[in-house]
This record gives sequence, C-alpha cells and structure tokens, in this order.
Amino acid sequence: MDTTAKFLSGYAASLHYRDLPPDTIHETRRRILDSVGCALAAFAAEPCRIARELAPAVHGGAAARILGTGQATSPDMAAFANTAMIRYLDCNDSFVSPGGGHPSDMLPAVLAAAEVAGASGRAVVEAVVLAYEIYGQFADRFATREKGWDQGLFIGLASACAAGKVLGLPQDRLAHAMSMTAVSQVPLGQTRVGELSMWKGCATAMAVRNGVFAALLARGGMDGPPQPFEGRSGLFEQVTGPLQLDGFGDARAGAGVKLEDTSIKYFPAQIHTQAGAAMALELRDEFDLGDLERIRIATYAVAVRNAAGEPEKWDPKTRETADHSLPYVVAAALTDGALTPASFDEERIGDPLLRPLMRKVEVSEDPEATRNYPAQQRARMEIALRSGRRLTRAADYPKGHGRNPLSDGELELKFRGLTSAVLPRERQQALLGRLWRFDELENLDGLFEAARVD
Repeated sequence: MDTTAKFLSGYAASLHYRDLPPDTIHETRRRILDSVGCALAAFAAEPCRIARELAPAVHGGAAARILGTGQATSPDMAAFANTAMIRYLDCNDSFVSPGGGHPSDMLPAVLAAAEVAGASGRAVVEAVVLAYEIYGQFADRFATREKGWDQGLFIGLASACAAGKVLGLPQDRLAHAMSMTAVSQVPLGQTRVGELSMWKGCATAMAVRNGVFAALLARGGMDGPPQPFEGRSGLFEQVTGPLQLDGFGDARAGAGVKLEDTSIKYFPAQIHTQAGAAMALELRDEFDLGDLERIRIATYAVAVRNAAGEPEKWDPKTRETADHSLPYVVAAALTDGALTPASFDEERIGDPLLRPLMRKVEVSEDPEATRNYPAQQRARMEIALRSGRRLTRAADYPKGHGRNPLSDGELELKFRGLTSAVLPRERQQALLGRLWRFDELENLDGLFEAARVD
C-alpha cells in the first residue's frame, strides 16, 4: 500500500475511545443527537420514502436497520436510507472549509457497521470521531466544488474507514477498504449546479453506501489496488493533485479533532444562508414590508457564488434549490417570521407573493469577508426603506458556528421542533435520554426502538 493509505489506516487503528477527552465525547453525542433529529424530521420526504421502499428488496446475511421503522435490510442499503434522511432537510451539521460538506452524513455508515458487529455506543463514538477527522483533513486541503467534484469524494472514503473500524478490521484491511472506495467513488459536482434535484440530498448517501460496501468487502478478504492515492492514475494524479496529510488531531496529546470544528445548523438551509436568515428575522419587526425599498447583503465570495450566483437561485422550483437560495431564504424569513422545514414545502416555494420581495434583494461580495473566510462567515445586511431609514445587521459567526454554538438546551429545542410531527413528547424524551448517554449503550437495539415512527 502507498504511504497515504498506510498513514490513514495507521491513524485509524490507533484511535481509541479511551483516549478521547470528555469534551470531544460530549460534542460527538451532540452531533449524533442532531443527526437523528434531522433524519426523523425528513421521514415523510419523497426521496427518503423511495429509499425505504427499495430497502426490503435488498437482503443479505448481515443486516442493519432503518431509522424510523426499525426495518432490517442489508448494511449498505440501511446506510443509504439513513443518510438520505439525515441529509434531506439540509439541517445537519456542516464543515466550513475549501472542500466543505456535511460530515454527519457519515453517521449511518458507522451505525450500519455497528449493527453488523453488535458494537457498543463507545465503538460508534470512536468511529464517528475518526470519520470526521479523515474527512476534515481532506476537505481542508482540496476545494472539491471549485474543481468540479462533489463532497462525496471524501465522505465515501472516510465512511469506509469508519465502518471498517467498527467492524474490527486490522490496519491492512482498513487500507484496502479505503483503497476500493478511493478508486471507485469519484462523484461529479453536477449534483449541486443549477436547479437542484432530489439527488442533492442523496449523493452523499450513495458515497456512504459505497463506503460500507467496501468495508464489508475488505472484511471478506477483498483486496484493493495497492497505490490508490499516490500511484499512476490514482486519486492524487487524476483528481486532487498531491496532498500532504498531517496535523491530525491527537486526543491523547490534548490536540483538537475536526469534529469540534463543525457547525451545527440553526436553520434547515444551506450553511451560507444561515447569517442572512438570522439577520432577516432580527430586523423584520423593525419595519413594515410595505415600506421596503431594497435589501443589500454583502458577504464572502463562496456564499455569493453558491447561494446567489445562478439564475435558478433567484426563481427556485424545487426544495433543494430553495434551501440553497439566499434571496429565497431571506424573503421567506421576512414574510413568515420563521424558517422551518415548512418554509420549503412545494406550495410555499411557488408562492408568487415571494418573488417581488426576492427581486428587492441584492447580494454582493465583500472582499474583506472573502479574505477572512472560512475562519469567519461574515455577512452584512442593510435594509433601505422608502421613508429614508436604513436598518443594518452584521455577523461574523452565525448561530451554530463553532464560535457561536448552540447550547445543549438550544440543541434539544431544535430536536423537539424537528421531531414534533413524528414523535409524541414522551417518545422524544425517551429518545433524547438514549442519545445524551449514547456512549453508555451496550448495543443499538434501544436506539432504533425509541426512534420508531408509528
């Protein structure tokens, strides 16, 4: 195996729950809790329904379950269905970096492997920290979207390693799992260009599924190519260019891990719209919409390009496009006084009353904000009124950012809000109890039972 595969698998083999600091363990619990809430909130969504209906047709010797139903299927299919649910609302966590994405998409890979192995909550926490670390190290070094690739490029790779970790694979087998994923999982950036489709929420689900499948193949003795990263026609030569992977978190030395650098979203919308939504909600009670002349938003270049840089973002036709549209998010927040999953229902997206308000939004680049990104996510909003008044708000760290995190209480409120339509309060409480003590679970049986949607 090449140097990179040996390094990654060696790091994976050396990471243990016993070495994780209490703060890291608690932050991992928070992300698992948030991910389960996001999944159950999307239970009835069309792509999630499609995934669940396909699952019974896929059988195998080993089985894993689907959140919300407890239905057993093959581990890779369970990983696909559960990731589709976690991802659908665009409300799960986000890693803001050149190759940023949503690392909690990888949780279902770990859950599926844990069911196959009969693993404990501690083993899941250990593997989740590992998945975030590998994903984050790659995402820090390669701008996937700018180069025309999708974030599943590294989601699949890290999922394979994390699933293999839970399955108890030795270092050489972990390397083979990553190798098979690296050479087969190279997804195109077309997924997130123009009018976005259902696939926007399922692309990383496919990457996670492939990662689980590769880990199972490696467990069965399948070998991958020996030079997946550094060899001729390998990942570095064909896609990323040479990458120097160093600076991995070392829990034993007290060094931070990537999991703690992720943002837990406050609103069910793209990460680059979070500040705009918050500022719109803060200002809406200070003026009458009938007096509105113009809304000017200045922010960093990535936000301009991704959330306002295409014609489709100014007239969204799908939920997936609307939750990636800064003008839509601002208009909906100003009109409704809230931004919830219902803000992106088909009827709401098509409301013709929102379009005139969206046309009053201007989005431009702030060069200083661009220089400070991704350490900051700076945005400034100015609302100009016909009366001549000017209202302004600015934010460097929107709610949920690592420098402005949700408290545990706020995270619970988010969870309850997301799951209120599918779980009665007593079931919410029982599930929360398990999630807050996740690393104390002997197995995942109680979790899937508590998460069942009747």
